[in-house]
Amino acid sequence: MDRIGIVLVGAGFIADAHSGAIDADPRATLIGIVDADPARAAAFARKQGGIRYAPDLDTALRWPGVDAVILCTPNDTHAPLGLAVATAGKHLLVEKPLATTLADAHRLADAFEAADRVLVAAHTHRFYDYGRAVKQTISSGAIGRPVLVRLAILGGWIWPDWSAWVGDPERSGGHALHNGVHLLDLATWWLGGEPTGVYARGRKQTAAELRIYDYLEMVVSYADGATAVCEMSRAHRPGSLAQRELLVAGTAGIVEQGWDGESSLVFGEAGTTTVPAAGGNGFAAQLGAWLDAIGGAAPAMPVADAVRAVALGVAVEESIATGKPVAVTA
Repeated sequence: MDRIGIVLVGAGFIADAHSGAIDADPRATLIGIVDADPARAAAFARKQGGIRYAPDLDTALRWPGVDAVILCTPNDTHAPLGLAVATAGKHLLVEKPLATTLADAHRLADAFEAADRVLVAAHTHRFYDYGRAVKQTISSGAIGRPVLVRLAILGGWIWPDWSAWVGDPERSGGHALHNGVHLLDLATWWLGGEPTGVYARGRKQTAAELRIYDYLEMVVSYADGATAVCEMSRAHRPGSLAQRELLVAGTAGIVEQGWDGESSLVFGEAGTTTVPAAGGNGFAAQLGAWLDAIGGAAPAMPVADAVRAVALGVAVEESIATGKPVAVTA
């Protein structure tokens, strides 16, 4: 198969992780970089050995050899830029969330289906060691039918300052859509059920002046009676904190796991066993799965799951705003 020519859009810090994954996969090649700041685009291009660069996506889509796009731009740009990629007939890997509204998520899904091109949202935690190890443990039947997920990902403030676009709910969609979707998607993927409702609350922990809730508590109910309790924080101290608590309870056992790369502990009637951590670099595994899908394989992150993650994030934001449970409609 010819190497897939890829354009990166957005030269922020997450672009480095994607470019590293491209460099490591012999099936892909990085054609160029797009950034609204020409100086930043030029600096990224030099760092990558002199690849092409442009200040706008339309120019890059006309470059020869471009087959696909990785979109690493603010959340509110995902829909318009993604629709341009579909119109150009290119494949797309877009940073989560797929969009900031459910209507835009559906528009993207429909556009790529009509174009017969692969659309994948970058829910990278599905491809991290811990995410895959837990899913494999559940799929093996070791704990029976999963009925409860307890997942907490706790950390400190990671953005440059309070003026970062992530802190603007009009641009990010709110923290539930920007970071909370990691937990909402993982819990739903592990449980394998259809979410029916959420009840959530948020706190502006770092400062009252924040326009987003940097600390979230989210409870998701599922049609089969399962429940997910998720806690997401960018408000913990010290700022360097990185902690995860993970437990999945099933009808025949429990799986617990510590930080990424550690083995899962499975507690069942026959005693305690371990399951080695699976996979490797999350961004590399994610890129590989996207390239597989471009080659005809079933996508590891189906579009319907990405749309559902948007529905969950939107419902969480509504629940926080109203103080009431909110039904989930994808």
